[in-house]
Amino acid sequence: MNEQVVSRRRGAGPSATRRGLIVGAVMTGGALTVGCSPFGIGLKKRDFGAFGPFIRIAADGSVTVVNKHQEMGQGNHAGLAAIVAEELDADWDKVSVEAAPADAVHYGNTLTKGMQLTGGSTAINNSWDQLRQAGAAARAMFVQAAAGRWGVGADAVTVKDGVVSHAASGKSAGFGDLLSDAAKIVPPNPPRLKDPRDFTLIGTDRVRRKDSGRKSTGAERYTQDVQLPDMLTAMVVHPPRFGARPAGFDASAARAVPGVVDVVQIPSGVAVIARSTYAARKGREALKVTWNEDKAEKRSSDAILAAYRDLAAGRSSDVKAVMVQSAGDLTHAFDGETVSATYDFPYLAHAAMEPMNCVAQVDGNKVKLTFASQAPTLDQVNAALIVGTFPGAVEIEILPAGGSFGRRANPSSDYARECIQIAKHVGGGRPVKLVWTREDDMTGGRYRPLAHHAVTVKLGSDGYPAAWRHRIVAQSTIVGLPGAGKDPEASDGVKGSPYLAATPVVDVQAYIPSSPVTTLWWRSVGATHTAFAMEHTIDQLARKAGKDPADYRRAMYRKAGGAGRRHLAVLELLCEKAGWGQPPPAGMARGLAIHESFGSVVGQVAEVGFIDGEPRAHRVVCVIDCGIAVAPELIAAQMEGGICYGLSAALYGQITLKDGTVEQTNFDGYRVLRMNEAPTVETHIVPSGQHPTGVGEPGTPVIAPAVANALLALTGKPTQSLPLVKA
Repeated sequence: MNEQVVSRRRGAGPSATRRGLIVGAVMTGGALTVGCSPFGIGLKKRDFGAFGPFIRIAADGSVTVVNKHQEMGQGNHAGLAAIVAEELDADWDKVSVEAAPADAVHYGNTLTKGMQLTGGSTAINNSWDQLRQAGAAARAMFVQAAAGRWGVGADAVTVKDGVVSHAASGKSAGFGDLLSDAAKIVPPNPPRLKDPRDFTLIGTDRVRRKDSGRKSTGAERYTQDVQLPDMLTAMVVHPPRFGARPAGFDASAARAVPGVVDVVQIPSGVAVIARSTYAARKGREALKVTWNEDKAEKRSSDAILAAYRDLAAGRSSDVKAVMVQSAGDLTHAFDGETVSATYDFPYLAHAAMEPMNCVAQVDGNKVKLTFASQAPTLDQVNAALIVGTFPGAVEIEILPAGGSFGRRANPSSDYARECIQIAKHVGGGRPVKLVWTREDDMTGGRYRPLAHHAVTVKLGSDGYPAAWRHRIVAQSTIVGLPGAGKDPEASDGVKGSPYLAATPVVDVQAYIPSSPVTTLWWRSVGATHTAFAMEHTIDQLARKAGKDPADYRRAMYRKAGGAGRRHLAVLELLCEKAGWGQPPPAGMARGLAIHESFGSVVGQVAEVGFIDGEPRAHRVVCVIDCGIAVAPELIAAQMEGGICYGLSAALYGQITLKDGTVEQTNFDGYRVLRMNEAPTVETHIVPSGQHPTGVGEPGTPVIAPAVANALLALTGKPTQSLPLVKA
C-alpha cells in the first residue's frame, strides 16, 4: 500500500432480588465470568438466516451489512461494510448498511467486555477479524454452491463484484442466482481469509459513506424526528447546582399552561409532560421548584483548581495518591537545578449539534426505547433496573446521532433514564419523547474533567531527562464503573509514554478527587490533557537544551527503543510532509506534537500566527499510523474533524462554575471554532500491514500542544493553561 493522502412495574416479572443481583453484576463486570453473557437474559431468539448476524443477501444479489456500532457522524458504517464486501467480493455499489438492534450477545464489542458500545475508537479495531470471517465464510458458501451446481472444483471458481464465475466453462451467476443453494452450505470454520496484498476495496478511495444522500436531503431519521401516535413530550427542570435535589415544587401555574398533561418529580428533577414541545417548555418556565443543596457543589472553578494545585504540590492530603508509573532511585534524582511546568485545563462540554433526547414506551415491565443509543447495553441495564425486567428484554431501536463525542455513552444513562422514569409514570405503553434544550445540554454536566498537571524534570549533562516527576489531578471519567477511584484514563498518555521509557528515573502519581460535578469521557478522554502536558513540556526541555524540537524527539524515541519505534516513523514522515526545517510563512511559526492514543500514533505540525491579537492555526499537517487503512478518505475526514474539535477546545473551550453554577449556557458563551477559523489540513497515512487501530479520537488531543509549541517558538512564552483565548 502506498502512502495515502487524503455515538411502573406491573404483573409478575422476575424477582427483584434475582434481577438486582444479575443487573448489578452486569454493571460491575462480575457476571462476565459465568458460562454465558448476562446481557442475553430475556433476549428474544433471533433467526439471522444462513449468513449469520452481520450479513443479509437478497434475491437481487444486493448485500446488507448489519452495523453493530452507532453511526454518529464518524462514518464507521462504510469501513465496516467494506471489510465484509472485501472478503465477500461483493459489488460495493450494491452494498447497504443497517443498524443492529440492541443485542450484546450477537453484537457485543469484543474490546468492551462484550457490551454493545461504540466508543474508544474501537469500531474497526474490534470488528476487523469478526467481519472478515463473516464475509469470507459467505463467499465460500457461494463458491461451494456454484461448484456443486456446475460440477467443477471449488478451486476453479472465482468471485468478483458479486458474480461467481468458472473461467474454463464460461459459466457465471450472481449471488441472487445462487442464493438458495448457498444457504444450504455449511460455512467453513474458520474460513480462508485474503492476503491483505490482494485487497481491491480496502485501502482505496472507493470506500466512502453510504449515508451522504440521506443526510444531504434531510431524509435521515434522528430522535427529534420520531413522531408516534399519541406521543407526549417531556422536559425536565434540573437543579442549578450539581448534587442538589428537589425539595418541593408548585405546579399550579405549569398545569394551567395549555397542552400540559402532568407534572411529576423524578430523581434528577421535576418533569413537565405535555402534548407538544412548546407546551412542555412553557410549562417548565411556569414551574416553581425549591432545591435541597446540602450536598451540592458550591465552589467556583478557581477554588477547585486551587485545591487541585495543593494536592499536586503536597500541600493537601485530602485525596490519596495513586502510583501510576515509577522507575529508578528517587533518593537524589532531583537534586540541583530542575525544569518545572504546571498546566491547568478547564471543564469541557461535548456540545454535540444534536442535544440529548430519547423516546420511551413503558407498559408494566415492558420497555422500548427509540433513540441514538451509543451504549445499548448500559441503557438496557439501567432501563431494566427502572421497570423491573432483565437487560436483554429491553428493546432499543438505535438511531443515528447528530454527534456525541462520548456524551451519549455513560454508565448512568442519565437522559435516557429520565425518559424511562417519565414514561413509566405515564404507563400503558404511551410514547414519551424527552427533549433537552441546548441550555439543558450545556449546563447538564458529564464534562471533560477539570485537570491540573505539575511536572518537574531533571536534565542530564546531555540535555535529556534524567528524572521525571509528574503529578496529575483530575476527576474520574468512569464514576459508576469498577476502578473509578484509580481511573487509569486520568493518566493515559503519561503512563507508557516513550519519553518516560527514555528516562532513567520516573515518578508519576495521580490524584482522583470527587465532586458532585458530573464528568465523562470526552473525545480522546485523558489524552485531552495528558498529550498537552507531555508534548508542551518536551518542547520546553528542547528549548532549555538548545535543540530543535524534532531532533530532541528523534533522540528520545531512539532512546526509548521499541516504545518509540512507531513515533519515530511518524516523526520522519511528518517532518518531510510539513517542510520542517524550512522557513515558515512570514509572521508565523511551526509547532509539532506527537501522541499515541487508542493504539494509533498521530503527529501534527501547526503553522500558527496572530489575527486581531488571537492565535490562528492556518495550516496543519497530520500523520497517522493506524495499522491497515480500511477507508483512507474517512480517516482523513476524522483527522480533519478531530483537529477542528480539538482546536476549538484549545482556543476557546471552557465550562466555568461561579459558586457552583455553570456560567455558559449556549454557544454565545461557549465559543466554538467557526468555518473561517478552520485551518487547511493535510493528512498522510503511514503504510502498514498491522491490525487496524483507532481513528475517531486520536487526532483530537495532538493539535493543542502543536499550537502551543508554535506559540512558544513565536513568543518564547510557554502556555500554562487552556483555553488560549481567554474570555
